[in-house]
Amino acid sequence: MSQTVIVRLARAADADALAAIYGGHVLRGTASFEVDPPDAEEMRLRFSTVTSRGWPWFVAERDGAVIGYAYYSRFHTRHAYRFTCEDSIYVHEDHVGTGAGRALLTALIDHARDSGFREMIAVIGDAANTPSIALHEAFGFEHAGVLRRVGYKFDRWLDILYMQLNLKGDDG
Repeated sequence: MSQTVIVRLARAADADALAAIYGGHVLRGTASFEVDPPDAEEMRLRFSTVTSRGWPWFVAERDGAVIGYAYYSRFHTRHAYRFTCEDSIYVHEDHVGTGAGRALLTALIDHARDSGFREMIAVIGDAANTPSIALHEAFGFEHAGVLRRVGYKFDRWLDILYMQLNLKGDDG
């Protein structure tokens, strides 16, 4: 298996791979608080919603197979939030720790910065999600707060960790 990760813009034709990757997180993980995995058609709709607003959806490939995906969208819809985006990154469970997440987050940060966003927020499902926390910390994201016991999955209460990155490298 090649170690080279290629990041490209996703296509609607990637929906099956997106659903498979996300489905694994839904069924076996706590990064997502969904409990029923969406099918490929729903992932195609989510992809279309994000990209129709001009925001990117990237996939990471290794040896021609999609092994992860990432996108960003506005943090909230109210006008005052227009310079703040939220990232979402999911890597196939067999490829966590292989550089795919790092490659995807690099693409997201670069694109968001070039698009005029000033802040990027990571909303990390399960505040004990150490791979996601470590990835975001490696890029300079700072802990911005914890919402305690806001999700319930796999018979336990889960926290959400907020992390924040200033994309412009300034205070305002």
